[in-house]
Amino acid sequence: MATATYPPPPPYYKLYKEYSRDPNSAPAPPPPVQGAYVLYGANYTTDDVLPGLEEQGVRQLYPKGPNIDFKKELRSLNRELQLHFLELADVLVERPSQYARRVEEISLIFKNLHHLLNSLRPHQARATLIHILELQIQRRKQAVEDIKRRREEAQRLLSEALGTLEQ
Repeated sequence: MATATYPPPPPYYKLYKEYSRDPNSAPAPPPPVQGAYVLYGANYTTDDVLPGLEEQGVRQLYPKGPNIDFKKELRSLNRELQLHFLELADVLVERPSQYARRVEEISLIFKNLHHLLNSLRPHQARATLIHILELQIQRRKQAVEDIKRRREEAQRLLSEALGTLEQ
């Protein structure tokens, strides 16, 4: 069985025969994918939306709605998590056969915490971008001030040099 070092080119290379003479002869690229599509057997979507916990089959422990106090809810879930860890330790000491339910409750709390934190990602990205832009503005202002200071220093040196030449 013979194998080639380099495989043959794909058949669509023939579409680019005239490219060296006329670059506009190449076919246009395909349009971007919109909506849902299947890749390697899995369904994906181009919409950048965080699915809700209910859609994922997870019970939501914090109130629904657009006006969620993230700080309050994260603190509440954190306290609840600490309590459940203590209860798990107690159950493991006194009734080790009943630990599975406590682990499921802890898992549910972690999923809710994770979802709350993920819903804050766009705000975090926006705040990070604002911070980076502010730092860039500050650096550029410092660079401008440095250039002005050096220009004034150069003008002073030139005027001193002219003064010594005139004497």
